[in-house]
Amino acid sequence: MPRVTGLGHVGLWVKDPQKMTEFYSDFLGMTVTDRAEDDRIVFLSAIPDEEHHELALAKRDEVHNDVQQVSFRVGSIEDLLDFYKQIVERKYPIDRTVNHGIALGCYFNGPEGNRVEVYWPTGRDVPQPRGDLIDLGQSKEALIAEVDALPTRKR
Repeated sequence: MPRVTGLGHVGLWVKDPQKMTEFYSDFLGMTVTDRAEDDRIVFLSAIPDEEHHELALAKRDEVHNDVQQVSFRVGSIEDLLDFYKQIVERKYPIDRTVNHGIALGCYFNGPEGNRVEVYWPTGRDVPQPRGDLIDLGQSKEALIAEVDALPTRKR
């Protein structure tokens, strides 16, 4: 039986492609890989040498937001804490900051209200679902101690 090998990309409707392209490229650090001349669609990737686009932003004047979330992995806990500080500084509305055990994450609303998550995978095997609220203003040592205190799956 055939099966998919992974998620290819997510497409989002946006009212202001320029503002949203700046958010995903300048703030989140994705690379614009292609775009239509009139920006009716813009393609972005965090790994442009491997994947042409992971995100497509398509212009639409009226947007009804049905997106539950778009999540982006970061490379280190330091990166997550850096993003958290910038999210607070930019006054993006924070939905919640969580300890999933398998990851620490910050859920917030981007410029057009789409729910975005930046998360750091901890490498721990903690049973899911789990979403304990956590203060990302703590030191990385304190955050890792909270993850380490969780029960892991016994194999």
